[in-house]
Amino acid sequence: MPMEFTLLLVVQIVASFTIIVLVLLQQGKGADMGSAFGSGSAGSLFGATGAANFLSRATKWAAVVFFVTTLGLAYMATTGQIKEDTGIMDSFQPNQSVPSVPGRSAPASPSNAGQVPVVPSSTGTSQ
Repeated sequence: MPMEFTLLLVVQIVASFTIIVLVLLQQGKGADMGSAFGSGSAGSLFGATGAANFLSRATKWAAVVFFVTTLGLAYMATTGQIKEDTGIMDSFQPNQSVPSVPGRSAPASPSNAGQVPVVPSSTGTSQ
C-alpha cells in the first residue's frame, strides 16, 4: 500500500477517536439550565459557556478532518492508487475427498450414487 494511504488511514482513525471523546465530554442541552442557577458546572475550568464553545469547535474541526480524509481515501480507491492485496482465502482449493477414519479405508460409494431420486407426483384424489 502507498505511504499516503497509510497516513490518511491513521489520521482518519485518530480523528474518529477524537470525535468520540469530544462528543462524550460535552454536556446535554439541559445541563446549561443548571449552570444558570449556580450549579456545580459554573465553576468549571472553562467557565459556564467556555467549555461548550471549546468542545463544540474542537468537535467541528475533528469532523472536518475526518470527512477530508474520507474523501481522500475514496479518491485513492476509485483512481486505482490502492492495489488490492490478495486475501488468505484467494488461493484456497477445497478438498474434494471424503474424510475417513485414520487406519481405515474410505467406504466405496454405492452404485446408484449419481442418480437423483424421483419425487412421486400427486394425483387429483383428495379425501
